[in-house]
Amino acid sequence: MAANMGRYFHTIELFWAAAIAAELEYRINFVLAALSSLGNLTGSIFGLFLFYRTGYTFAGWQWEEALVVLGIFTVLQGFSSTFLAPNLNRIVDRVQQGTLDFVLLKPISSQFWLSANTISPWGMPDLIFGAGLLGYAASKLQVPVGNYFLTAIPLVFSAIALYSIWFMLGAMSIWFVKIYNVTEVLRGLLEAGRFPMAAYPAAYRFFFTFVVPVAFLTTVPAEAMLGRGEIAWIAGAGLLAIALLVASRYFWRFALRFYTSASS
Repeated sequence: MAANMGRYFHTIELFWAAAIAAELEYRINFVLAALSSLGNLTGSIFGLFLFYRTGYTFAGWQWEEALVVLGIFTVLQGFSSTFLAPNLNRIVDRVQQGTLDFVLLKPISSQFWLSANTISPWGMPDLIFGAGLLGYAASKLQVPVGNYFLTAIPLVFSAIALYSIWFMLGAMSIWFVKIYNVTEVLRGLLEAGRFPMAAYPAAYRFFFTFVVPVAFLTTVPAEAMLGRGEIAWIAGAGLLAIALLVASRYFWRFALRFYTSASS
């Protein structure tokens, strides 16, 4: 099994080295991506400032604490732009063009290949700016160093859950070829994660917790960093992430039963 894992890690190394080499041929794109990310983050901070400038606060969330949520959201946005979107958005194209056949013929997990085939460095600015905002807000709140490590646990769960949901939506292209709108709807719903869940009415909090698990993506990691995260919520985030990851695996196998190759 160790040899098999080593083969997968070596494959990722080859994939990402080739992808980065190809992308860096257009280095000005990184500058443009950084400016775009900085503009988006500035707009998000300004939008949050509009709530707080009059002395209004979200229930139980002061200004710096809300910035922690925004920082985590920005980090996840960078993760999506760097690792998820470049790979999972192409599943639709591969189904449409019939190139999924070549993936299925490779002596490697097709889900792994589709999920890790490439990487986009243009999402790195969001990762950097998000981490910077997170560090700034945490320093203002004098967050203990140990809380940084504690936050990493639910944040990893958030990344796994986000990947699993996105992959299953991409897999639906086997039945519904034009699935782009659905992924855009998902990204739109995830925008709710910019703010603490306390910012929304009860009905919306229920929806963003138990229907579209936005609360587990941003608010739960933020509460862990602030030292008020409950073990039950962190454990729930872990169970959700594992369940979604397993579901994505089985859903992909199920979807392939209905895939008609380009050569048949």
